[in-house]
Amino acid sequence: MVLLLDGNAVSQSVKQDLRQRVERLQHHGVFPGLGTLLVGNDPASARYVAGKHRDCAEVGIKSIKYDLPESATTEDIIRTVDDLNADAQCTGFIVQLPLPKGTDTHAVIDEIDACKDADGMHPYNLGQLVLHVSGEISTPLPCTPRGILELLAAYNIDLDGKNVCVVGRGITIGRTIGLLLTRKECNATVTLCHTGTRDLHEQMKRADVIIAATGQPGIVQANDVKDGAVLVDVGIARIQDKTTGKWRISGDIDTSARNVASAYTPNPGGVGPMTRAMLLTNVVETAERQAFGK
Repeated sequence: MVLLLDGNAVSQSVKQDLRQRVERLQHHGVFPGLGTLLVGNDPASARYVAGKHRDCAEVGIKSIKYDLPESATTEDIIRTVDDLNADAQCTGFIVQLPLPKGTDTHAVIDEIDACKDADGMHPYNLGQLVLHVSGEISTPLPCTPRGILELLAAYNIDLDGKNVCVVGRGITIGRTIGLLLTRKECNATVTLCHTGTRDLHEQMKRADVIIAATGQPGIVQANDVKDGAVLVDVGIARIQDKTTGKWRISGDIDTSARNVASAYTPNPGGVGPMTRAMLLTNVVETAERQAFGK
């Protein structure tokens, strides 16, 4: 029987653990807070930020919300980032991407205090991940890659010695998850594929695990998957039904591919909830390091 990797269920378990850890922190006079900075009025970004604040309420983390208009300049955004850096009630925060056209996104990210980088995507924190091939890392980890590994671990999927094909070279997943997968604790072998990969079908067919993160619906088909592979679908796209005209969410992995897999993540309901849970985890862990010297 094919195993469904339920991100909703596992994320709830993570949140239950976080609730207890937040209560312990509060008992010691430490109150974790998550800040968000939303620039503009993109509906998808607004929904995502709102979801993060609902998650905060579930586990007892304080919500700190900053909104700026679409017309905000890079300098305006950086000033707000500096406010969040200085806010003692803010344990960690995120700048919701994408930022409006014309914004210097790299300059904004560079301005974030690396200790408060709840996304785990600051250059300093990624650099620490590069340096530490094994052992404990005391800086925030990138949320989506970490969420994927936590989800696989929850279902006892061992990655030691496995061949993992990552499809997509975006910074959120493709260029970062290999850093976690190739640490000695994971010990996987990673092939990173992208638009320049000439033998994509063959690369995927050899993989024990496929992690697809391109945003191209159905880029992974059943004939791309070897029997018993594990399928992790991270890509999200909105497609319109030709018959009804209604829009729906589609992932990178065609549903027919599940028939030859040993396990798969649904989309939605797989990696997404885990990403949000790891965001909260980064915030709580930062507070614990401050409070207990972890």
